[in-house]
Amino acid sequence: MKLFLLGMAILIAGYFVYGKIVSAVLKPDDRETPAVANRDGVDFMVLPHWKNMLIQLLNIAGIGPVIGVIIGIRFGEIAFVIIPVGCILMGCVHDFVAGLMSMRHKGANLTELIRLTTGKHIYRVFSVFLCLALLLVVAVFINVPAKLMSGLVPGENSFLWWVGGIFVYYICATLFPVDKIIGNIYPVFGMLLLLGTGALLVMLLKSAWCDPALLTESAAFQAKKFTAEGNMPIIPMLFVTIACGIISGFHSTQAPIVARTMRSEKQALHVFFGMMAVEGAIAMIWAAGALAIYNQFPHLIGTDANGVLAKIVNHFLYSGLSIVVILSVVVLAITSGDTAMRSLRLSLAEIFHVNQKPIVLRLLLVAPLIAATLGLLLWSNKDAAGFAKLWNYFAWSNQVIAVFALLAGSIYLFSLRRPAFITVVPGMFITFVVVTYILWNPIGLGIDLVYAEIVAGFVSLATYAWAKVRAGEVDLNE
Repeated sequence: MKLFLLGMAILIAGYFVYGKIVSAVLKPDDRETPAVANRDGVDFMVLPHWKNMLIQLLNIAGIGPVIGVIIGIRFGEIAFVIIPVGCILMGCVHDFVAGLMSMRHKGANLTELIRLTTGKHIYRVFSVFLCLALLLVVAVFINVPAKLMSGLVPGENSFLWWVGGIFVYYICATLFPVDKIIGNIYPVFGMLLLLGTGALLVMLLKSAWCDPALLTESAAFQAKKFTAEGNMPIIPMLFVTIACGIISGFHSTQAPIVARTMRSEKQALHVFFGMMAVEGAIAMIWAAGALAIYNQFPHLIGTDANGVLAKIVNHFLYSGLSIVVILSVVVLAITSGDTAMRSLRLSLAEIFHVNQKPIVLRLLLVAPLIAATLGLLLWSNKDAAGFAKLWNYFAWSNQVIAVFALLAGSIYLFSLRRPAFITVVPGMFITFVVVTYILWNPIGLGIDLVYAEIVAGFVSLATYAWAKVRAGEVDLNE
């Protein structure tokens, strides 16, 4: 209980204190933004500040801070500290830098920012990787809400009908101007999300007040928690498992969507840094709910995370509220999946220089995305292990994207001779985590953990030494 409350306090203090430090380094000002300078009525336009905040929150807060933390809390109560500290020092900074860099480079997508900072050779490889990763995101965020909704509304072929309905919505949200669907529906979805999460928080605190042991590791929980001895070391596994609640490279692909609808750079602290802090709070609440359920029902430890999610909701909330909370989780998935597909369209348009104002050209880019996503959905649902593989690749690729986004941010700050510690420190750390994971994990090369960490340390140091040199070779706009 104490660590949970401490973690929530860290998130609040981190936003007000460290957020100001990061803002002082990045120096948002009153220059003309892409929403004003490049207005096209499709992707570039000014939206109200409160809408941009909700759109950004729903863009980034996918199922990672729910499903990821339900699994990740098995590392123990230490997650209540790692989540908020990592969120403030890594995730919030990552989102803020990516969003502001996009605003200062005509609303550029992450692929273009990588080209500007790292050069054309890395850009080409990264562009292919990013497109594949975004396809994984779209497939994952169709699968999960469809499964949740088929559980709420069972019936013959219910799952397939929900898959079809969600996919059609994604296509519409990808093609239509940003203010028509996303700008109108997201505020409603945002209120649903905040209502559902707030209801769960209130009931958790009420239960924990009567029984503080709910949010403390029980003996049964400790017997089944993740440990290094059980081949689940905190580094790298916690930072890959709790992918979105701490840092998520996926967010840097979403930031340009909102960077193209903001009137002023001075809104960036609230929109990018602040909304990531809110996502950290969402992750904390679901982690607390999972720990409480595992303590009361130890047989659920290690079972399917979707089933644990349903147990959390049904155990702590009344029937009416439980439906609201389940719907809020569905909203989290859907509102990240649709903008992932939109981001993929925008990235491809930027890579191939395709004008996106005519809807025919938008359709031309979306058609192959539809076919590729259908292929992934068929593959991932062939058997029970299919979705597990899909999630594994999603979580891993997500953090690789974060590596590149922070590298680009570091080169940008180095080139401007600004204090680059805000991106270098989290960038070196997440590079170390990702390289260790790839080298050590059984789905990777399977190298001994100690040797994997040694190599990862060298790679991290070499990468940022190169970033310092590279910064002297580029000419970036301030």
